[in-house]
Amino acid sequence: MNRIDKQILGIALPSIVSNITVPLLGLVDVTIVGHLGSAAYIGAIAVGGMLFNIIYWIFGFLRMGTSGMTSQLYGRRDWQEVTRLLVRAVGIGVGVGVCFIILQVPIRQMAFLLIHPTDEVRQLATVYFHICIWGAPAMLGLYGLTGWFIGMQNSRIPMGIAITQNVVNIAASLALVYGCGLKVEGVALGTLIAQYAGFLMGVELWMRYYAKLKMHFRWSGLWERSAMRRFFAVNRDIFLRTLCLVAVTLFFTSAGAEQGEVVLAVNTLLMQLFTLYSYIMDGFAYAGEALSGKYIGARNRPLFGQTVRRLFVWGGGMALLFTFAYATGGRAFLGLLTDEAEVIVAAGRYLGWALAIPLVGMAAFIWDGIFIGATATRGMLQSMAVATVSFFLLYYGLHTLWGNHALWMAFLVYLLMRGLMQTGLSRNVIRKAFGG
Repeated sequence: MNRIDKQILGIALPSIVSNITVPLLGLVDVTIVGHLGSAAYIGAIAVGGMLFNIIYWIFGFLRMGTSGMTSQLYGRRDWQEVTRLLVRAVGIGVGVGVCFIILQVPIRQMAFLLIHPTDEVRQLATVYFHICIWGAPAMLGLYGLTGWFIGMQNSRIPMGIAITQNVVNIAASLALVYGCGLKVEGVALGTLIAQYAGFLMGVELWMRYYAKLKMHFRWSGLWERSAMRRFFAVNRDIFLRTLCLVAVTLFFTSAGAEQGEVVLAVNTLLMQLFTLYSYIMDGFAYAGEALSGKYIGARNRPLFGQTVRRLFVWGGGMALLFTFAYATGGRAFLGLLTDEAEVIVAAGRYLGWALAIPLVGMAAFIWDGIFIGATATRGMLQSMAVATVSFFLLYYGLHTLWGNHALWMAFLVYLLMRGLMQTGLSRNVIRKAFGG
């Protein structure tokens, strides 16, 4: 294994572990309330958890933008700006989180205009929301820290934080629910404690391993106009791109629901195959962010080119592996998720679409990481916009004839268009990154 492969895996593997642990936070909450004796508790956690997932998903640009800019500064060895960028990213994240706390009532009211739970679920979800919203500064501040660590070629610290958050969440929620007799309040407080534990752990680990960088920090220029303009330009593009991604994801669920409970269940189960694949590929995307940004910052075009080639080799290998695994064990995997015979039979009619996802979507994941490392966020936005328009045009053009098959075809074309567009833009992106 050559040096580039070792660097890729050194960042990708801890990132994959981090990605897999993320949904466990919500799973722990659902498991605990699932034994409290009422379905309303599960509904409250589902509604509240969905609201926060959407909020934090949309503001994921704080991690991605910070990662790409930090990796380039790391490659240039510009330690003064590296420290400024950290303070800038964490400060903005915490500030946005404070704004969420201030605006929590209108945010909750707006959310319930879109979601129509029963009165009991609404009441419990309101309690959950107004406790967990106090974790927004910690979560968004941690996004800045996580992006900075990845940009500094260190994905082990984010992995350790993610694992610690799950352990703290489990311990705190169990203690508060079964030890103190709290119910939804206990689960919400357990999540809140875990969020601040993760943020404080990130700060403490920065002090332990990067405190020497404090000597390079200067307050002057921290909020310099040109630096802030670039920070918000990069993050604006990623923010708009994420809105497109959220629109497609939410519409996919909504369109499936309109076709009945069985189709909704089938789509939900089959999308778990895509979700599992995305956790793995996001790890290689993170490696692309860190390494491509580093070599662009260092103006080392040969190593950048070698990194891109090896990322696609690893990505292609993962795509083939997942395609084979899903082709041979996909139905067995679905059987683990549900014992509803009608759903499993119906899923077989659409399994072929899910089997195509790894090969069709691979390039989009790899290019996303490379484009973030190059801070070529405008290209990411353009490719996502074209892919999103293609998704809706194809679905509305074919759904009356093909039904749910049209939805899956549109989703595959959406993934394919992202990869094709970025492939077409990549030459100009690379030329611009290296100045000609």
